[in-house]
Amino acid sequence: MTGATASGARETMRRAIDPARAVAIDLAIPCARWRRSLPAVATLARQAALAALAQSGRPVARAELSLVLADDATVRMLNARWRDQDAPTNVLAFASDEPPAVGRPRLLGDVVLAFETVVAEARQQGKTLADHVRHLVVHGVLHLLGYDHVATAPARRMEARETVILASLGIADPYRMRDAVRDEVGRG
Repeated sequence: MTGATASGARETMRRAIDPARAVAIDLAIPCARWRRSLPAVATLARQAALAALAQSGRPVARAELSLVLADDATVRMLNARWRDQDAPTNVLAFASDEPPAVGRPRLLGDVVLAFETVVAEARQQGKTLADHVRHLVVHGVLHLLGYDHVATAPARRMEARETVILASLGIADPYRMRDAVRDEVGRG
């Protein structure tokens, strides 16, 4: 999937006038329910990816990534094939380990969201679909840049970075409620 052409749109972010620093985002929306449920989904996903890239704390220059707004069946198939987990999940991030070809942008990888799972989570968590989509795109892009949440310390760093990026998009800390519950359980 890395480097696949988009069936949606292609947007380029420039951090400076220097074209060598451009970042291209390929967006594919093979699941039409995304646009029906959230007409601005393409814009929201791009904004979230651009914010994550700009505020990741990692140098990103002359790069390309793809965002895929898919359905649960697609994500389930990818999850089974690449992670040996036969179930859908909200977001998958496939970081590229390809070295950049001479004169070509660095391929960061692919971020894939599952429609039904994301919608259900947004409802369960009392979030708007727009905010949850932006959170998961930020989360996925940070994975492409090497952030992880397997161990406690890296997870806290990743969540802290996500919280800052999401705040810049006007989105409340998605971990606040979970942390409040954890603190309350710890006191009891």
